[in-house]
Amino acid sequence: MINVAAIRMQQFGVHFYQASLTADDIDRLVRFEVLSYGKQTQPPTRGGKRRKSKVNWDFLERRIASSEKAYQREIIKRKIDELVQYYEQCRQARDLPSIPGAVIISSDEPLRFESLQAGSNLGVLKVPEREGVLRAIDGQHRLLALHADIEKFGNELFSVPAVVFDRLPEDHVVQMFVTINAKHTRLNASHLVSLSGRQLYRDDNLAAAHDIVRALAEQNDSPLCGEIKLLGVGKGRVAQAPLAQELKKLFATESFGGSRKSAEFRNDAKKFYVNYFRQVAQMFGAAWKGRKYSIKKATALRAFIRVSPSVIGRLDQEHADRTDFRAIGRIISPWGRRIGDLRFETEGAWKRKGTTVELLSTELRLALQYPEGASA
Repeated sequence: MINVAAIRMQQFGVHFYQASLTADDIDRLVRFEVLSYGKQTQPPTRGGKRRKSKVNWDFLERRIASSEKAYQREIIKRKIDELVQYYEQCRQARDLPSIPGAVIISSDEPLRFESLQAGSNLGVLKVPEREGVLRAIDGQHRLLALHADIEKFGNELFSVPAVVFDRLPEDHVVQMFVTINAKHTRLNASHLVSLSGRQLYRDDNLAAAHDIVRALAEQNDSPLCGEIKLLGVGKGRVAQAPLAQELKKLFATESFGGSRKSAEFRNDAKKFYVNYFRQVAQMFGAAWKGRKYSIKKATALRAFIRVSPSVIGRLDQEHADRTDFRAIGRIISPWGRRIGDLRFETEGAWKRKGTTVELLSTELRLALQYPEGASA
């Protein structure tokens, strides 16, 4: 372990650290990687070599790995060249810091934090001393330029401000990377499409959830086509993440009839959910097409997803195909009688009841359980 001066931070229940790493720490611990596009071979850098470049590109490119599990775009040579020149200017002029802003990195292995005193957020962060244990979420070009120029630092004391996350989940890493880069650095469309691919998600449940959400967002027969932002990009009004997390929980808890049936259901899940929401859109036609309703907000969509295992359970009881469009409509028909369009009127029942995912999913579940309105 290496000891790093750090401040423990917290935002919305998430802990992370503002730390000071040396240039040597960065050079040894951070791995550099770019997204490879399947079987297509492409170099980890793009842009021709500049005639007066001070960068040893053969040396630098050997440090950069290409992987289908990565998320970073290929390295832009011109940007590295400009950063290296800037670092040298800063070193010679000694009037500006070359990396004044924090880079954002995530650790693959557990970190330990020791407070200076009880209850203090100031302390020492203990980072595993393993090559490549850290990976850059934001600042990869800055750190690569540092790596390219580090031999000229000599014994110069050089500290790099860093925001460090402890084993940030894969989907959160991708979401943060896209949020930071999509608009400001104009990631190209092909890179975003690749980031949307399930190869990024090592968790099978999250991969299945992503496939379903993407089908809902992109299939022409989906009533949610164009309504969902994939990785924060697009004209949709609903974010991908809360829907994917809701689905991930269902797959993780084997809500679809045990491990075997859940595994089998992954193959048909996209078709089921597209047909399921088609029926929901028909059932609540006025609310779905109206502008003063909240049925297409994340809260309502999550509630429909949360109650979907109950719908599938009824289909199984009737020995119906889980993807059968008409059978799904027959199962959820009590919602038309017991719930109705007015339940989703934004300034009506929706606001009056203080609608939450849990409240709405309970109402939907009870309507399936007691279709004629019998008391619970």
